[in-house]
Amino acid sequence: MLSDTHSYWDNRYLEYFEQCDEIWHAGDIGSMELAMRLQEFRPLRAVFGNCDGGELRRLYTQKLRWDCEGADVLMTHIGGYPGRYDASVRQQLYTRPPKLFISGHSHILKVQYDKTLGLLHINPGAAGLQGWHQVRTLVRFSVSEGAFSDLEVIEIPR
Repeated sequence: MLSDTHSYWDNRYLEYFEQCDEIWHAGDIGSMELAMRLQEFRPLRAVFGNCDGGELRRLYTQKLRWDCEGADVLMTHIGGYPGRYDASVRQQLYTRPPKLFISGHSHILKVQYDKTLGLLHINPGAAGLQGWHQVRTLVRFSVSEGAFSDLEVIEIPR
């Protein structure tokens, strides 16, 4: 899983996602070229971010919800954090909480469990160069029978 690439391609993405069945991108992809490169390597689930242009907005949605191995997953770009969810997704989260909620935008890696809603929230940070972050991050994990395991944070120096 990654977010906020802002058109930046790194060949290490392929190395880190080699053992993954899918790649999930939580928005601010930046370019169709980057999306297509990821899609050529593995099936890509993605949402558009606030910096993504018309072509990416036509291809991807603002929110994406699906079942992954028995786990209900909801992904959007601007989502906030447990206790401080963004207004654009707050009602959906409180009405029908997913098991996993993914958002990007902040460029800050966070993995938090929301005890109130009983969901895992992951913001994979930023995998691109645009922004103030000093370390680029990706997240990799397994899903089986609705449970998450083997979560890894991958740090890539700028």
